[in-house]
Amino acid sequence: MRILTVGFDDEYVKELEKELEKYFICIVDNAKDLYDATNFTDFRHYELVIIVDEGVPFSLERYVNEVKKKKSETKIIILTQNAKGQAAFFALGVDDVITEHGEHPDLVAARVLSNMRHLFGTQVNIDKLVIDIANKKIEFDEKIVSLNGKTFDILAYLALRKQRVFSKDEIINALWEEPEYVSDNTVEVAINQIRKRLKSILGFQVIHTVRRRGYKFSY
Repeated sequence: MRILTVGFDDEYVKELEKELEKYFICIVDNAKDLYDATNFTDFRHYELVIIVDEGVPFSLERYVNEVKKKKSETKIIILTQNAKGQAAFFALGVDDVITEHGEHPDLVAARVLSNMRHLFGTQVNIDKLVIDIANKKIEFDEKIVSLNGKTFDILAYLALRKQRVFSKDEIINALWEEPEYVSDNTVEVAINQIRKRLKSILGFQVIHTVRRRGYKFSY
């Protein structure tokens, strides 16, 4: 999962990332302000954006609209000291508002989990297939399937979001630190490796191509 934080200092983001990694395979980018954030969201895909309220409603409204227009599934969380303004924030289309304990990264990470729980998982269990995300291990009918590095991450990413279709660009944005330097061919090679390894054990494919759209996990 790729996350964008907006308005946090670097040390806070490092602590928050440590806490989030207890729950998710994630990459966190940090923008200085809403203006800087547009440089990130124009070129990268995010499943979550966490924003420190700067007290400029028009700028926030415009930015929220831009994010939701690009990808409606992106969740947005606002950290603010303006407890009375929660209704206004929700009216803008944000998904959650944190008005207390924003200075504690562990509590913010727990709030993120409550919003993104559908993407959290230490294991994916489907019939005889077990994808152990925490330990990066795959078993099928007690047989070990060897997958490492980004090939494992891609499988885990798609398995946690089963039946949803993801483009190569979305996969690259979610799993590589600097997606701009990664080619579509890298994903194609990794997908072929996953298919080859899993089919040799399972006897069938779990990663399916959806023409002109991308890939999905379907068991």
